[in-house]
Amino acid sequence: MTAVTVADTPAAPTPFATARAMLRLHRPALFLWTGVVLAALALMVWGYGWLAEPAAAAYQRLKACDYACSYDQDAYLTYKDVLRYASYIVTFLPLLVAAWAGATLTSRELESGTAQFAWTQSVTPARWLAAKLLAPAALLTAGTSLLVLLHHLLWAQGRRADVLGWNDILVFQANGPTTVALTLFGLAAGVLTGLLLRRSLAALAVTVVVTAAVGFGLNRFRGYFWPTVTVTTPLKDGPWFGGPVVSYGAVTSTGAHVPVPDCAQYWSAAKDCRAQLDKQHIVRFYSETHPYSHYWFLQLTATALTLALTGLVVLLAFRVLDRHTGTVAKGTAV
Repeated sequence: MTAVTVADTPAAPTPFATARAMLRLHRPALFLWTGVVLAALALMVWGYGWLAEPAAAAYQRLKACDYACSYDQDAYLTYKDVLRYASYIVTFLPLLVAAWAGATLTSRELESGTAQFAWTQSVTPARWLAAKLLAPAALLTAGTSLLVLLHHLLWAQGRRADVLGWNDILVFQANGPTTVALTLFGLAAGVLTGLLLRRSLAALAVTVVVTAAVGFGLNRFRGYFWPTVTVTTPLKDGPWFGGPVVSYGAVTSTGAHVPVPDCAQYWSAAKDCRAQLDKQHIVRFYSETHPYSHYWFLQLTATALTLALTGLVVLLAFRVLDRHTGTVAKGTAV
């Protein structure tokens, strides 16, 4: 009887080894992301430690003299520029990086055949996709969280300077965990589009559009994420817009809410406008809005919605991979 020697089946690499191999493959992108995060952190540390307090002091001095005295304009304007640039960086950079990472991590390897080769080396498609998601997600979450934390400190340190209010779209986005959640959504959306399109540039373009649309939707409808309060203001002040406003209008002497008259569009005190307001018995303005005390409720609700959507996209990505490969068994551990 002839003895037959069967070669040992190579052991499947651990998830850690798979993730490490992927990071080594994309080492230039990792170094670039690390460098950008460190540069952004340096900018915000400079603003936090050297610019915020002098800017706040300068503005408070100007406000105390009813804007009729000199003040340290350079300190105020420099802090304003740094905060604005930091807001742009924290809001848009992680989203672009996540979209790029997600789109190229899957589509490029599918284009080149690297993914198919990995699947023949005891790396299941499910484990391959998990590595594409988990390692970048950890790095993006860590980097974006640092940027968001320092941006919040930078803004809070100079809040008395009244440069950008908490309701500013960029400040609201960059000051809380919504940006971290949206970054993870961009990564997941990029992975999914990469699996569907299998073309890097096309996947990148679609991912950026989809991620931007989700971010726009969150900002557009954030006023509805929590019950509003009604703020009334005198006629001379116009409606209050200190927070996200769901609706606003005028209040009559009977307490009825009516639309704002056309003549009051700019809260004019002209006699003809006053006569029209008196004719409709309008005595005040109202706003259905959110004060600053609602900030974290709005942030956390937006974050939860984004993470839920991200989870749905990840689940869909595994379904698409299963359909394309037919090798991911239902219920297999990733």
